[in-house]
Amino acid sequence: MLTVNGQRLWNSLMDMAEVGATAAGGNCRLALSAEDFAGRALFADWCHQAGMSLDTDAIGNLFARRAGRTPQAEPVVMGSHLDTQPAGGRFDGTYGVLAGLEVVRSLNDAGITTDRPLEIAVWTNEEGARFTPAMLGSATFCGVVPLADALAIEDAQGISVATALAGQAGNLPLGRRFAAYFEAHIEQGPILEQAGLPIGVVTGGQAICWLDVLVSGRPAHAGTTPMRLRRDALFAASTMISQLEQLANAFGPHGLVTVGQLLIPGASRNTVPGQVRFTVDLRHPQDAQIHAMEESTRRVLQQLAAQRGLTVNIQQHWFSAATPFDRDCIAAVRQAVTALGYPHQEMVSGAGHDAIHLARHCPSAMIFVPCVDGLSHNEAEDALPDDLRMGADVLLGAVLAQAGGQTIPTVSSWASST
Repeated sequence: MLTVNGQRLWNSLMDMAEVGATAAGGNCRLALSAEDFAGRALFADWCHQAGMSLDTDAIGNLFARRAGRTPQAEPVVMGSHLDTQPAGGRFDGTYGVLAGLEVVRSLNDAGITTDRPLEIAVWTNEEGARFTPAMLGSATFCGVVPLADALAIEDAQGISVATALAGQAGNLPLGRRFAAYFEAHIEQGPILEQAGLPIGVVTGGQAICWLDVLVSGRPAHAGTTPMRLRRDALFAASTMISQLEQLANAFGPHGLVTVGQLLIPGASRNTVPGQVRFTVDLRHPQDAQIHAMEESTRRVLQQLAAQRGLTVNIQQHWFSAATPFDRDCIAAVRQAVTALGYPHQEMVSGAGHDAIHLARHCPSAMIFVPCVDGLSHNEAEDALPDDLRMGADVLLGAVLAQAGGQTIPTVSSWASST
């Protein structure tokens, strides 16, 4: 059975990691920054060397295309993203892009031309670290976010997506039809590593709800205002956050609650905080449960605010419903991993990925590989070369099944392939 060149894949990952490298061994390639464009340029150079053509769409999504025997057929697409967190790792997103490139290189090595064209997508601003919401490029491509709205979004410095994209957008139409979409990714969690398994067959993504919370009390002097007369927004917010942890337990074991950002506007050492802003990230595999979690969150925060004589404003910033992946695409991944003899398990993605948007646009599926200690969004993020190679082998097999390249026979065992 055809497999990839694992050493070449690893070398490409390490070469890409030099672009926007941080002192602590991670990466900083914020979306549409000079570092992000440098990473895209390196990828584009590799694609040209592999005989692929490249183009972009109006939101800056980059597509590298390998011709098929039927040029007009809808392509089978692989991809992910090259942008990172401000202090991110070397594999999040990048692995999916470069695993796709390794699939193409391996097909070139074997002299195989697929029936359908193949494409590798580099989605714009997946991380949401510079522009929010996350997964902006794929959302715009799929029509979830209107193009004009996406281009008008500004970063913390007031730079819009349109300004950051100047000269880099292209003419490929948004919403083009794909025959299938596959995304390989590090798991970003500990499940596969703890189970000792190299592959996760991802059956869908869990629901995500982001809330923006503003707690308003009254600023006052820290030395002259008695405790009983204070309307302290920070103490109120701290109680709210503590209660949210208890709420997560009530929806366990699958309910997840995170307060990732907290801001005290006009903060001063000797002033009672009059306002506090914080974010709430709710996640659950079931839509009914995520709606119940949001309702409970709103009720708890409003009750606590009323008890302290404060007000609370809660706005939904973003919502992504639970998303099942396509049965045929999952079957292609399952067939490939079984043929390769790699141990695996089926699982639901806990993180948001571009594949979640694509799943509502075309048949889609994902492949997970372990990351060391389940760590991601961290400069210490790491993955083992053999795991990355096996994930790319599975991607290759699934893509060939959907693109008409060759029949997948049942062959080697995991032991003989490692």
